[in-house]
Amino acid sequence: MTKLAPIDPTTATGAAKELLDQVQAALGVTPNMTKVMANSPALLRGYLALSGALGSGVLNAGQRERLAIATAEVNGCSYCLSAHTYLGGAVAKLSDDELEAARDAKSSDPHAAALLRLSDEILRTHGAVDGDAISAARADGVTDEEIGEVVGHIALNVLTNYFNILAGTEVDWPVTVTPRG
Repeated sequence: MTKLAPIDPTTATGAAKELLDQVQAALGVTPNMTKVMANSPALLRGYLALSGALGSGVLNAGQRERLAIATAEVNGCSYCLSAHTYLGGAVAKLSDDELEAARDAKSSDPHAAALLRLSDEILRTHGAVDGDAISAARADGVTDEEIGEVVGHIALNVLTNYFNILAGTEVDWPVTVTPRG
């Protein structure tokens, strides 16, 4: 059940309209999440800025989608699980097995697995990760730049997870995934 009403892009005005037009131009669609976020143009602007900045970082699309899936599973966000499972398959070209493994913070790709282990540890300890986890990640080839981006992706995904759970955003992605927990 939707708790926050989506803003209709065709009747939006001001900053909300500008931002929704920007989303439509960039993606070719305006996802329900952004329509609901448009209730607060500051929130939507911040989300787009952080998402854009991280999208141009060192983590590739497959790594980013795996991280988003793992975080959405932990937080129980159907909207984000559905969106990132779809994007992980359609855009990042991850296999069904990899998409499923990401829900458990796992991957058959050793580097992606190291990123997921670190992300899961950061997420589950709320950032209170001991030095051994960082050392293990570095031993597995994770760079300090990647560590920083992993934290950024956790923040971005927790933002969208919590927002969509609170708002009751209607899933508008071709794949609908329900969290296991």
